[in-house]
Amino acid sequence: MSPDYSKGIHFPLSKGANMGILNYLQRIGRSLMLPVAALPAAAIFMGIGYWIDPNGWGGDNILAAFLIKSGGAIIDNMAIIFAVGVAFGMSKDQHGAAALSGLVGYLVITTLLAPSSVAQIQGIPADQVPLAFNKIENQFIGILVGVLAGEIYNKFHQVELPKALAFFSGKRLVPIITSLVMILVSIILMYLWPVLFGGLVSFGESIAKLGATGAGIYAFFNRLLIPVGLHHALNSVFWFDVAGINDIPNFLGGAKSLADGKAIAGVTGMYQAGFFPVMMFGLPAAALAMYHSANAAKKAQVAALMAAASLASFFTGITEPLEFAFMFVAPVLYIIHALLTGLSVFIAASMHWISGFGFSAGFVDMMLSSRNPLATQWYMLIVQGLVFALIYYMVFRIAIKTFNLKTPGREEDKETRTATGEHNQLSRDSQAQNFIAALGGKDNIDSIDACITRLRLTLVDRSRINEKALNELGSKGNIKLGDKGLQVILGPEAELIADAMKKQS
Repeated sequence: MSPDYSKGIHFPLSKGANMGILNYLQRIGRSLMLPVAALPAAAIFMGIGYWIDPNGWGGDNILAAFLIKSGGAIIDNMAIIFAVGVAFGMSKDQHGAAALSGLVGYLVITTLLAPSSVAQIQGIPADQVPLAFNKIENQFIGILVGVLAGEIYNKFHQVELPKALAFFSGKRLVPIITSLVMILVSIILMYLWPVLFGGLVSFGESIAKLGATGAGIYAFFNRLLIPVGLHHALNSVFWFDVAGINDIPNFLGGAKSLADGKAIAGVTGMYQAGFFPVMMFGLPAAALAMYHSANAAKKAQVAALMAAASLASFFTGITEPLEFAFMFVAPVLYIIHALLTGLSVFIAASMHWISGFGFSAGFVDMMLSSRNPLATQWYMLIVQGLVFALIYYMVFRIAIKTFNLKTPGREEDKETRTATGEHNQLSRDSQAQNFIAALGGKDNIDSIDACITRLRLTLVDRSRINEKALNELGSKGNIKLGDKGLQVILGPEAELIADAMKKQS
């Protein structure tokens, strides 16, 4: 008999903690969404530029040069973007002073830990400075600075100084404190960073040495971490320049990356390529299997949900609306999905069928990257995708029937209403009012945040929520974190609803 997940998923954490470690990491994951959202612009600019001039890297076409250089401006400065964006996202009221503090903190650390500064401070020749400091301007440092700056803002943005120093009170004080804290952090990192960097490189190299097998292992864990939103931490090791792999920027660099020796045709992009068959074909086929498995009376409702989620997965590579439709009601299906994703990435890497993305593995990114000189036999990913569509459909259909899994449309004695139902016809303000009521009222909501597909909430008393009402409002899953944390899975409209709720809170 399938377990009853109608009351949501509860991840127990230590008693007495306001948020818990897992919920805190969720905040960081949500904050990462803002800087990550800058990548699609880079992908579009560079993708179109390579489409126009795939071999000259803008050398043979002025328009291509403008586009490629514009995209490169974003990719080359991702560390700074992370520092600013994460600090902004971690601040309680998402204020610009926090973002400015992130920038100040990043500049202090990267200046103090630049190779020339380290040589001067430690009194050693420049050629004896550890190689780790040549890589100090990376996304890991950006994220670290962003988190610290955000927390400094939260603690000090309302501090009042004596009248003689009143000008520097409140939010003006935050960048000053941040710069002082970053001096201390720089002293610590001067001795700790070479050790941390060495560990990250060793981890990356241990996976990289496994070649296609390592890529498959990475993809498997990438999917397993989706339910708790911690996949971004794993992605940063392989997609960005944390452990020297830097798969996305190196792929987007195209001909320049090849010329600089940063990329290898048929290899660079292998931590991205195998996701295309899954997101464009596998998951939509799984959605079709769930539709065909639904009870006849509920097929129309399930069709609306699955069609919208499948289109998002195919065109943009945003998979959470579809994955959350089954990951908690049928965990066995989600484990199968993670295994198939690992297999897909392994096959693509083994066969050197390569395509890359700036945002996610959807049709738009595949087409934009198809003229990139590093996109080798990318069209074979479509063939692989058609095969995986058949596999996904058959495996999901058989598993649902064999184990009587309660996927959408197979619930017993429950009313199923989806995000395309009556509630979505209401105004955004009315939706927000309904969500606030379902969450126990304004006085029961301590904080409201959102990422691409989830409301992230901290509640005063979680027992006051009405989960049936949340489900009727379009929730695809309610995840309970610690004693007070709650995530409501909605889909792409989550951020708009969160903004409307904040206005009324």
